[in-house]
Amino acid sequence: MISRRDFLQVSMAASAMVGASGFGNWARLAAQQSLTQDQLLEFDSFGNISLIHVTDIHGQLKPIHFREPSVNLGVGANKGHVPHITGADFRRAYGIADGSPSAYALTYDDFSSLAKAYGRVGGLDRVATVINAIRSDRPDALLFDGGDTWHGSYTCHHTQGQDMVNVMNALKPDAMTFHWEFTLGSERVNEIVEGLPFAALGQNIFDAEWDEPAELFKPYKFFERGGAKVAVIGQAFPYMPIANPGWMFPEYSFGIRDENMQAMVDEVRAAGADLVVVLSHNGFDVDKKMAGKVQGIDVILSGHTHDALPEPVLVGQTHIIASGSNGKFVSRVDLDVRDGRLMGLRHKLIPVFSDVIAPDPAIAQLIEAERAPFKDRLTEVIGQTDSLLYRRGNFNGTWDDLICDALLSEREADIAMSPGVRWGPSLVPGDDITREDIWNVTSMSYGEAYRSEMTGEFIKVILEDVADNIFNPDPYYQQGGDMVRIGGMGYRIDITKPQGERITDMTLLKSGEAIDPAKSYVVAGWASVNEGTEGPMIWDVVEDHIRKLGTVSLNPNTSVQVAGA
Repeated sequence: MISRRDFLQVSMAASAMVGASGFGNWARLAAQQSLTQDQLLEFDSFGNISLIHVTDIHGQLKPIHFREPSVNLGVGANKGHVPHITGADFRRAYGIADGSPSAYALTYDDFSSLAKAYGRVGGLDRVATVINAIRSDRPDALLFDGGDTWHGSYTCHHTQGQDMVNVMNALKPDAMTFHWEFTLGSERVNEIVEGLPFAALGQNIFDAEWDEPAELFKPYKFFERGGAKVAVIGQAFPYMPIANPGWMFPEYSFGIRDENMQAMVDEVRAAGADLVVVLSHNGFDVDKKMAGKVQGIDVILSGHTHDALPEPVLVGQTHIIASGSNGKFVSRVDLDVRDGRLMGLRHKLIPVFSDVIAPDPAIAQLIEAERAPFKDRLTEVIGQTDSLLYRRGNFNGTWDDLICDALLSEREADIAMSPGVRWGPSLVPGDDITREDIWNVTSMSYGEAYRSEMTGEFIKVILEDVADNIFNPDPYYQQGGDMVRIGGMGYRIDITKPQGERITDMTLLKSGEAIDPAKSYVVAGWASVNEGTEGPMIWDVVEDHIRKLGTVSLNPNTSVQVAGA
C-alpha cells in the first residue's frame, strides 16, 4: 500500500494524475483553533465532476459526541497502516496538532475535555448545510449514501426506519447501498426500496434460491456529469447472514463476489463509462483487497468500518475514500475526467462541527417533526454518568462495560456478552443519560437479552470464532465488527495465532478461578442471530440497571490482555 509520504510525493510529482487533499488547510486552521463555517467548507473547485459521500449514519438525526477508537489493530499486510493507527500515531501521520479541533475530530486522546471545548458533531440538518454548500458550487454534484442509515436509534426503531428515510429523501441522494437496513426484515426493506426516489444499488445482492442478481437492487447506475459518463456500482455488506440474522432476509444472499464486480466494471466500461465509482459497504481492508483484485475502478467510497481518513488511500489506480460515521463527516471529491479517463482528484474530509456549521432550517424542521411524537420518551433522564461512555475499539468500550454490568446484575449471570458493534454515540462525564442515549447504543430488531448455560469449552469456541472474524490476516475472512465484549471474565488473546489458538487464560473474575472447559456457567447476552431468542429487551435491562445506580462510575477495564499487537 502506498504510504502517506509516497502519496504526497506522487501528488506533487504527477499532479496531472492525482490531485491534492483538502485536509492540510483545515488542519492548519484547526491548529489555530479558529474554525468558521466558511473555512470548513472552503474548497478550490477542481475538474468537472463532484461526488459527496456520507455513510454509517446509524439513525443519528441530531448532533452527538463520538469518540474515535483508541485501539484499531491491523493484522497481516495491514498491520501499522491506516486506518490501523490511532491517537498520537495518527496525529503524527497527518500532521495534526495536539488539542486542536482536528485532534478532537479524528483521534481519542483527552476526548472529554476537548468535547467540552469544541462541542458536538453531526446532525443531519448540519450535514444538509454542507451538502447544500457543495451543490451551490457544483449544482450537479452526486450525493451517495454508503448504508447503515435506517438503523440505530429510538425513533428509527419505532418507525421501522421511516424517520431516516424521510430525512434522507429530503437530502436528495443519487444512490445508496445497504447493511443494517436488512435487519428491518426483507418485507420492510422491499417496501421502502420500492418507494425510494433514488437508486438502490448492490451488485452482490442476489436471489438466494436462484443465485441470480436480485431484481430490486440494481448492480449499477449511469449518470451524465460534466460531459462525462459516470458509472456507480453498489457493493452491499458481504457477510449479512453471518454478522446478522439470516432468517430476517432469507430470500437474499450476499458475498463479496469480486468476479461479478469485475464483470460489472467491464460491462460499464464497455458501455462507455469514463469514470467508475464503487459505493461500498465492504469495510476498509476488504475494499483495499478488492481494489487490488478488480481492475478498472477509479474510486471506492468506503463504508462499514467507520474509518475517517483525511486523505485517500491509493491501491494501484484506485482511490479509496473513508468518510467516518454517525454524520460526523462529509467527504467531497472533485474529479477531472477527460478523454475517457480520470486525470486528477481532489478530496476534502469535512468535519461537521455542529457549533460551527449552521443547521439547514428546512431539514431541522423535518427532524423535529419526526421526533415530536416521541419527545417525552426520548428526553426522560434515567441517570447521570461520571465516566466517559464510548463504544469503539477492538476489545472494550465503556458503554459495553456498562451493558455487561447490567446483564450480570439484572440477569443474575456469571458471565455477560455484548456484541462488538461499532455504532453508538458517546457521553462525556457530567452528562445526563436519557432514554434516547440508551437506545442509541442498543437499538436493533433482535435486542432480546438471553440467559443460558454454556460450558467453558463452548465460551472459548465463541471467542475464538469471533476473534478469527476480526484478526484473520486475509481481509476477505474478516466478517465481524469488533471483539465480543465480556463481563465477569478475563482472558488473554494473541492476535498473531491461528484460529483456535488465540484465546488463553480465561478467568472467572468474581472467584479468580480459571474457567473450567467442562463446567457450565450462566451467561447473559443479547443480539443473538438465532431465531426465537427469548428474554427482556436489552434497552429495558440497561435502563433498569442505570436507574438503580443513579450515577454511573466505571473502573478501567483491564480484563483483556492483548499480545501480538
